[in-house]
Amino acid sequence: MSLSRRALMGTTAAAATVPLIGRANAQAPTIKIGVLNDQSGPYRDTGGVTSVACAKLAVQEFNAKGFNVEVITADHQNKPDVGAAIAGQWYDRDGVDMILDVPTSSVALAVAGVAKEKNKLHINVGAATVDLTGKSCAPSVIHWCYDTFMLAKSTGGATVKAGGDTWYFITADYAFGQQLQKDTTAFVLGAGGKVMGSSPYPFPGTTDFSSFLLQAQASGAKVLGLCNAGGDTVNSIKQAKEFGINMKLAAMLMFITDVNALGLDVAQGLTLTESFYWDLNDRTRAFTERAKKVTPNNWPNMIHAGCYSATLHYLKAITDMGAAAVKAGTGTAIAERMKKMPTEDDCFGKGSIRADGRGMFNSYLFQVKKPSESKGKWDYYNLVQTTPAAEAWRPLADGGCYYLKS
Repeated sequence: MSLSRRALMGTTAAAATVPLIGRANAQAPTIKIGVLNDQSGPYRDTGGVTSVACAKLAVQEFNAKGFNVEVITADHQNKPDVGAAIAGQWYDRDGVDMILDVPTSSVALAVAGVAKEKNKLHINVGAATVDLTGKSCAPSVIHWCYDTFMLAKSTGGATVKAGGDTWYFITADYAFGQQLQKDTTAFVLGAGGKVMGSSPYPFPGTTDFSSFLLQAQASGAKVLGLCNAGGDTVNSIKQAKEFGINMKLAAMLMFITDVNALGLDVAQGLTLTESFYWDLNDRTRAFTERAKKVTPNNWPNMIHAGCYSATLHYLKAITDMGAAAVKAGTGTAIAERMKKMPTEDDCFGKGSIRADGRGMFNSYLFQVKKPSESKGKWDYYNLVQTTPAAEAWRPLADGGCYYLKS
């Protein structure tokens, strides 16, 4: 689909309304960050304006010295051509130095391709595809807080160990869903389990999952693996309960924002994986208290926390490298500087960025609490298992990232 100039201007209209963060110094360089995500579709709550707010929070708290920071934003509408067009305009015309977030794996891969072509920095937080650090890697692309391998290993692996050895998948039929089903299948088969079938569905635009749920029930599988996210996951789980589906539900990508949308009456007992939870420790609680002031109705999930964390580390690397050098240099140069510096923040604690751009953080398997266990707002998770960063992610040698061979 071709993208008209009028359509592109519509998608970027929000960018023009976002003011410069902090008091501008006319003599100092301006670093420009573009937060590109879904602000009107099924992923608007898992990322959306809350991701923008958390990126701005990082800028405000960092209080950069010697350079200004501006944050702009746009809605990619879950369309790869729209995302790629905005990315190209931002890099070429609008002086954007780093594009952040970009959920929806098909859009993420398109934007990563633009970043690679122009040697500009893209830090992906919201997309899950493992290809961002594999066959579609680029030296100027970093992938932050989760991916399909990490999700499949944690949620899928734990479900199989608990006796869920036969699976049926309902899968969003694009890069993310396909890769998540593939990665989960590998763990199921590796543990001696069996996949009984799958129902791919068109994304975006599907809201009725009844026929797919009935096919899953008829398969005889013990586990229904939901390889979708956001509003699609919420709708799938609600409809599964309405239809009396008696399979174990494995929500392969689910966020605390989805649990909030479902309510504990519906979500209780579900297992899921995130790399951040607001009530993990004193530091995550402190961050959440600050974030709630800018987004009180949508407490942060791992994408929102990731946008804060990635922005903070980027600003630290700019300070270390020098803003003038960043403006005059390449995306690869600042990405390499970020990789050399350990990460440290209230959301994820200590971490690092691997040579292929993979952010290395712990992953956590949670079970959703019963209503009687919850002590207040957003008190939704019991921690079941922690997977250390060194074990959570696909091994570096298995990714096939081309530039590591040179």
